[in-house]
Parts: sequence; C-alpha cells; structure tokens
Amino acid sequence: MAAPAGIRRVDEAVWELPPTFRPGMRVPVRLFATEGLLGEMDEQVFGQAANVATLPGIVGYSFAMPDAHWGYGFPIGGVAAMDVETGVISPGGIGFDINCGMRLALTDLTEEEVRPRIRELVDALFERVPAGVGTKGFVKLGESDFADVLEQGAGWCRGHGFATEEDLDRTEERGCLAGADAAKVSARALERGRNQLGTLGSGNHYLEIQVARPEGIADPALAASFGITRPNQVVVMFHCGSRGFGHQVATDYLEVFLHAMKTQYRLEIIDRELACAPFRSREGQNYFAAMKCAINVSFANRQVILHRVREVFESVFHRSPADLGMDMVYDVAHNTAKLETHRVDGERRELLVHRKGATRAFAPGMPDLPPAYAETGQPVIIGGSMETGSYLLAGVLSGAASFYSTAHGSGRTMSRTKARKQFPGRDLERRLLAHGIYVRSASYAGLAEEAGPAYKDIDAVVEATDRAGLSRRVVRFTPIGNVKG
Repeated sequence: MAAPAGIRRVDEAVWELPPTFRPGMRVPVRLFATEGLLGEMDEQVFGQAANVATLPGIVGYSFAMPDAHWGYGFPIGGVAAMDVETGVISPGGIGFDINCGMRLALTDLTEEEVRPRIRELVDALFERVPAGVGTKGFVKLGESDFADVLEQGAGWCRGHGFATEEDLDRTEERGCLAGADAAKVSARALERGRNQLGTLGSGNHYLEIQVARPEGIADPALAASFGITRPNQVVVMFHCGSRGFGHQVATDYLEVFLHAMKTQYRLEIIDRELACAPFRSREGQNYFAAMKCAINVSFANRQVILHRVREVFESVFHRSPADLGMDMVYDVAHNTAKLETHRVDGERRELLVHRKGATRAFAPGMPDLPPAYAETGQPVIIGGSMETGSYLLAGVLSGAASFYSTAHGSGRTMSRTKARKQFPGRDLERRLLAHGIYVRSASYAGLAEEAGPAYKDIDAVVEATDRAGLSRRVVRFTPIGNVKG
C-alpha cells in the first residue's frame, strides 16, 4: 500500500508520523524500514502504531520494526517504553505467546557430516521434541514443582540436570526474571501449562538444522567470536514460547484490565485491544508478576528442548554433546515488558519497555551482557521462513534510538488461511525436499501456513535493520532440516 499522508523520511531507513497524524497522540511514530518494506506494510500497522502513541506515560516514540505487521493492539514488531510512575502496562503490547523467543546452539559438525544423516536426525528430533497443538512434554510436574519453574525459570532446569551454567550465562536475564509470583496466576493457566515443558507448540514455531556457509558470513571476526569458526558449520535454531500458559495469562488479565479501566481508573483508550492498567496499580503489578511467570516458563521450555536436542545429536552421532561442541550462542526473548534504564533527553530513566514481536539488542559495554559478549554486543537472532534462511546479528551503540530494540523475524505478508489455500502442505513438503530441506510437520495444514511466500523477504528485513542502525548482521544461516509445529 502507499505510505500514509504526512509521513516523512528521517534517515535512509527511518520514517516518522507526527502527533498530528491521529488525535490523542502523545508522541510521534517512528518506523524502521526501507522504502520497499514501508510500501509492503499493512495499513493497520500505521494505525496501530499511532494508537500506541496515545497511551498514558509513553516516552519518546511509538516504534515499528522492519518486520512490522498487523497484530492484537500493538502491531507485531511494535515497541513502546513507558514511564514507570505515569505510564501503563498493556498485554496488547506483549502478546499472547509471552516470551516467544529464539535460541541458537552451535555444533562442531559440518554440512558434509550432517547431510547424509539429515532424515535420521530430523525424524529423531520430531519424536523427542513434541510439536503441534495440545502436545505434552516428558517432564512431569506436580503443582508445587510447576510453581517453582514459574518463579525460577531456567534456574530450575539447572537444578534438575537440564542446563549448564554456561547455558544460563548465555540466556537473556540468565533465564529468569525476578519477581515472578505463581500466586498471581489463575488455576486455568496452571492447568494449561503444567504438562507442556519441552514442547514446540504450533503456528510459526519450529526447530531447524541450519548451515553457516562461507558466502553467508558478513563479519568473519564477529562470527568467530560467536562460535562460527568452520566452513559449512551446522547450528541448531528454534523458536517457541510459553504455549497455552502464556496465552491464558494474557487472556485473564485483559479481562481484569478492561473492568478496572472502567470502574477504578477511568482510563479512556482508542482501541479496547490496548486494555491497560497503571503500571504501579495493584492490577498492573499483579499482571507484571504473572507475566514474569510466563517469561520464566518459556525460558525453561526452550532449555528443556535444548536438552532433548543434545540427546538426539548424541544418539545419532555417538558422541557426547561436549564432544560435538553443542554450546549455546544465545537465547533472546520477544513478547515481553521489562524494566530497563535508558537515557532520555540526556537523563537516565527507568522505563517499562514493551517489545511485541521485537528483540532486545544491547550494545557493547552495556550491563547485563555476559562477559563473553561484553565487547561484541548482544547476539541477536532473527528467524526467517523455513524456505529461506535466518540471521545472527549483534547489538550496536546506535540501537539507543529504539531503546536497543530490533526486528525479530520475517513478518507475515499473508494470512494463514490464504497460505493454506495457496500452498498445499504436501506440495510444499515435496518442494522443500527438492531444495535440500527435509521437513517433519505435525500437520500439512500447519506446514502450508508457514510457506516462504507468506513472509517478508528476510534479507530485506535484515538489510533494513542494519541500515537503520538497530543491529548489525553477522551470519546468514541456510536451513537443511526442520521440525514444524
């Protein structure tokens, strides 16, 4: 579509909508995109980003990342920072799959070693890492055990043999947000989440075997510092979140907020999907504590999946994970709201940063980075479609312009319904195999929904991300095997 009237170009990949674009806007909208990507954005992206700009306490700008597309409340790819005293917290700015995120692990194997065993490997992963709607994991938890997972996150995995200390070091927030409180979670959420640890789920969630080919290395020195040191090195990337637990937490508190807005806080909003509560209110703090439970269980979920992946590689290649070099690169979250300190107008301020379909991208030298990445900046993982490829990037100092936030994936351009009609799953499976990608999927319908043409061009998204100064490209990965939810 054509860009809306009133939009102006700020830089080569930065655009702005002024507060006059929509009545009630407190701040401008900043969109990060090349001209081509801007033209491909849904009309709703501009409207939703402008709606976000009307929320109380918003600081700086309402942001839209290069992969932005229509979502619930916020656009997917939307970022907004709120003043902690005057601002609000909104589930629509976080999403239903709380802490949906990406994890990347290394191997010392090459494509030449893995390719002959790709079917055996993917079949074993499909068996050991349950995918699809309603699947249950192998970790059996009682109610008190599950409460411990909610409050301890990946730390619980460390105590139960599913994680190493280095795994925690290389997970955002060490895999646990302090202040999670299982008492703030409904019985229905507990019921939905208790048996899902170690599962991929459905939708756009996947587990992929990828190759770092020489032509995909954009920055050899930085790639080596992240562990990419061999030609055609094989890595494992996966994307999943808090499953039904996070969805229920969001659903529960949207109802709480809609009621409290009318009866207690007299909050008027432009879109009911932006239901919110003052961050310092009782309702706001209860949701914040429950949301942290969902963040923590998602970190634990991805950690248990990594444990299973290591088991599969050990059984297929008859070498231990340590001998296979199966160390983590990083685990990054999207769909979160987190307290962070940022510089605004020359002063350091504590802000509540909502990132919905956006990834944190801390720059070199920033606190909260593991020592291994203090000089390189935070690894950033941007997943593409199973037909194209994915990227490893790094945080940069210029990322301060977006509160150190960056894109998280390709971004859909086609509805799931349209994709199912246009790309029959069996045909897609055959086409992928012809291109050297072996796929196992929980359903052909789910496979069809994730066809490459249903997504934006990952290379264009990453180019815009780089040109806008949000993060810097390091390696492009090519898929050779995929387990699809």
